[in-house]
Amino acid sequence: MIRVLIADDEALMRAGIRLILETDDEVRIVSEAQNAREAVEACRAHPVDVALLDVRMPGDGITAVADITRHSSRTRVVMLTAFGEESTVTSALRAGAHGYLLKDTGPRDLIDAVRRAAAGDPVLAPEVTRQLVDFRTRLSHGIDAASRRIADLTPAERDVLRLLGTGLSNAEIAAQLHLSSSTVKSHISSILTRTDCTNRVQAAVLAQEAGLLD
Repeated sequence: MIRVLIADDEALMRAGIRLILETDDEVRIVSEAQNAREAVEACRAHPVDVALLDVRMPGDGITAVADITRHSSRTRVVMLTAFGEESTVTSALRAGAHGYLLKDTGPRDLIDAVRRAAAGDPVLAPEVTRQLVDFRTRLSHGIDAASRRIADLTPAERDVLRLLGTGLSNAEIAAQLHLSSSTVKSHISSILTRTDCTNRVQAAVLAQEAGLLD
């Protein structure tokens, strides 16, 4: 038996999901919630195998994901929402969501997703998977391009660029690297020239894009 929690602030949506899932003899709806707090409390009060959570319900669905995964380790959280923006998806997955589905998922696909989540398999809507692949590709290209721009920097210049990327002043960089302020200023001038940056703000962004702050 797969024990399921449905959390959505729309009663009609909860009823529709319940009707779909209850067509499977192995699925049992153990609780419903209309906000993030109720979802977290339900997972603590009942053994829940799969929690279906809306992202934008009152109290914030992503916050609920983090709380549920922290306090109810047996529960697999799957987001079921109309919102598939890249930032929302990545925030949910980072918070501990085991899957991400859109509300236009078909009945059979929803039941299959619940079964797979209960078995420990990740569940992602095809549209979400494509978004994540595109995002990773763009991110990889951005890192590669930034890495090429800093390839000719000396080790000392890389150290200065890394600290510049954290927002430190010349004096603070000098103190951390045990250099004189004039040496730091010289390094920054060289960095701007070598990386084709017009100012230190652009250089700081480049440091982040190249992964120097990771």
